[in-house]
Amino acid sequence: MSAPTKPVVVTMESGDPEEYRLQDQIGFALRKANQRHLSIFGVRIGDMTPPQFAALAKLHEVGETSQNQLGSLVAMDAATIKGVIDRLKARGLVELNGHKEDRRRLVVNLTAAGRAKIAELLPLAAEISEETLAPLTARERATLLRLLAKLS
Repeated sequence: MSAPTKPVVVTMESGDPEEYRLQDQIGFALRKANQRHLSIFGVRIGDMTPPQFAALAKLHEVGETSQNQLGSLVAMDAATIKGVIDRLKARGLVELNGHKEDRRRLVVNLTAAGRAKIAELLPLAAEISEETLAPLTARERATLLRLLAKLS
């Protein structure tokens, strides 16, 4: 019986699998940065998940839209956005209505309570972003956001 083979993972710089270091990999770095951001978010906005906040913020930005379009705008699949909307609806923050021209489609919009909630949360969200990016200079922040936009 032969010894198990080690998976070969090659770094971009040297090509040597022996030099692979997890902390130097983009996925690991993104996950750690996201963990930092989620931790700050959880402390500052404890009664709402980041996906719920994203849906409210995007509805505030674009107004009434279809459930599927909202999912696309906030990078969530159909099942995920449906669950998010269901939870926001249960809290009285959004409402679902039939589309004016196509009754098969549902449109989602903020309720008065949803508009009040997002108005309360947007300043906190700006502070959360500021705290997340605090270790970076203004120039580094701009570069990071530009590069992340390029990757996505």
